[in-house]
Amino acid sequence: MKNYDIIFFDIDDTLFDFTKSEQEAFSKVFDKYNLLNSLKLYEKSYQEISKVLWRDVESGKVSLVELGPERFRRLFLEHELEIDAVVFNQDYLGFLGEQTHLVQGAEKVIRGLSHKRLAVITNGYTDVQTSRIHHSPLEGTFEHIIISESTGFQKPQTGIFDYAFNKLQITEKANVLIVGDSLTSDIQGGMNYGIDTCWFNSQHKENNTTLTPTYEINKLESLLEIIK
Repeated sequence: MKNYDIIFFDIDDTLFDFTKSEQEAFSKVFDKYNLLNSLKLYEKSYQEISKVLWRDVESGKVSLVELGPERFRRLFLEHELEIDAVVFNQDYLGFLGEQTHLVQGAEKVIRGLSHKRLAVITNGYTDVQTSRIHHSPLEGTFEHIIISESTGFQKPQTGIFDYAFNKLQITEKANVLIVGDSLTSDIQGGMNYGIDTCWFNSQHKENNTTLTPTYEINKLESLLEIIK
């Protein structure tokens, strides 16, 4: 155990169940456009498209603003659907902002660490992420909610960590831990910045990268055993 004073949490698939949230939002927006009949087909295509685009966002090839409508533009082009991708994306994000499904143990862990300085550092859209937290049991538990769209930087870029450290007026990196599910975003970002990292690997995935997290956990509650 180590005496960390400040813990940064990722949001999607770390504290919030993004898969479930995305599926519900996806279902609602396609229902709005009367396209539920082929939902499974669209979902499969969308996942493949989205995965590529999010990697491009992390590497700086595509901006977050571009990603939103571009994923649906590619989807509609593939399935020959004549729908305005910009408007559709706005509708989708609106439904996504309503989803507050927490990962098992998330509320217990956050309450159990209430004596620490807790903050969020997440890639994503400001309105969506703040809405999800605001309407969840985690509302009011974070000192700051730092979102890539608001900062102009994405994890793993060091700029978003500079922003976070400045916001929280942190001067000592040794007392800071970042917890997240993504090796290429959360863990890479934390390692780049010189802070300890905790990989939340709930799916027991193989680490096929050269990255070595400080800690690896499969259940979120295990974090309480790490933090003194």
